[in-house]
Amino acid sequence: MVILSLIVKRTRIKALVKDKRNAMESFGTYVESMAGDASNKKFLKTALRGVRSIICPSEGFISNAGSLKGVQHVILLSQLSVYRGSGGIQALMKGNAGKLAEQDESMLMASGIPYTIIRTGVLQNTPGGKQGFQFEEGCAANGSLSKEDAAFICVEALDSIPQTGLIFEVVNGEEKVSDWKKCFSRLMEKTGK
Repeated sequence: MVILSLIVKRTRIKALVKDKRNAMESFGTYVESMAGDASNKKFLKTALRGVRSIICPSEGFISNAGSLKGVQHVILLSQLSVYRGSGGIQALMKGNAGKLAEQDESMLMASGIPYTIIRTGVLQNTPGGKQGFQFEEGCAANGSLSKEDAAFICVEALDSIPQTGLIFEVVNGEEKVSDWKKCFSRLMEKTGK
């Protein structure tokens, strides 16, 4: 969904994929697909050549990537709040993902690269664009967010690079957002970054 949102925005896209042929069938020439091991420093250096921004929609990439030299902004979609709020069997099932999310966030904050960490509630396979949002601290632990809306927010974050870093929580709610640049500016002011 992130790639589709980027295509709609007419952004130049380089994607790390598992299956290059499948990516070509899905996205055609809109995407420069690169298949390889992201933990391989040589492959990653080649893959990141010319890349200014990274959108990372899943856990584990940042903590395994090593150097992100040349990257000017990283957007991380994180469900850390959901993992921390899990109990019992869910906590065991999500334990590794939670550790990866925590490592990704820590490494990104220590990297010195401007970052935007978007902590979501549980991601749902529901249509996006139908509901509003809620950005209150603590909302991600109990709320949910459409995957389509999550992808859209990641893409909109490309145009709002914080000086150091921005971390915020978001779930579907009542607030309608018509100007995402203003929304991100407000969130940056709120966090002082």
